Amino acid sequence: MSRRLYDISRPLSDSTPVWPGDQPFSLRWTMRQDRGATVNVGQVTSTLHLGTHVDAPLHFDSDAPGIDQLLTEVFVGTAQVVHVAGKSLIGVEDLKALAGGPAERLLLRTDSWSDPQCFPATIPCITTDLPAFLASKGIRLLGVDVPSVDQLDSHDLPNHRALAKHGIAILESLDLSSVPEGLYELIALPLRLVGADASPVRAILRDEK
Repeated sequence: MSRRLYDISRPLSDSTPVWPGDQPFSLRWTMRQDRGATVNVGQVTSTLHLGTHVDAPLHFDSDAPGIDQLLTEVFVGTAQVVHVAGKSLIGVEDLKALAGGPAERLLLRTDSWSDPQCFPATIPCITTDLPAFLASKGIRLLGVDVPSVDQLDSHDLPNHRALAKHGIAILESLDLSSVPEGLYELIALPLRLVGADASPVRAILRDEK
């Protein structure tokens, strides 16, 4: 029997919300068959922090690696989905039951982004001591179903920096709304954009059963 797939990527279109002031998504045609061209060719303009995406350390540290320098193995492998709905802060107490087993990737389902067509006004956030705790559990990637691992009004991005310090990759704006808790195989590879600070991804979960 085939293993179930969950597409946990947010769709990309003109209606995909972006950070206020950032470059929205736009698709235009540079060649069209109905205009006499032999093929249809599109051009995309957008922020790299669009929809479901990976932040590179370069995003918040000009001397840190860009997206093309991150290890691809971090974005493929066993992931644990944990439900933490209804919490404004997500900390060690909420994740103490985390097994030290095969999952090196943790995905937090908060169910807090109620209207995916609008950028949220507020989001839940992780506590400052959580990155060190996750590193002690062998976590190499943290994924969230909101646009950031920091508060939306944060300027110094302490959680981004703490996660990077502990070698934990950041995957943001997942759609986990239909995914039960449990273990899955994650595939969420960023594009090999040389010197870039982020990359959209097509994130997929495959049932382990």
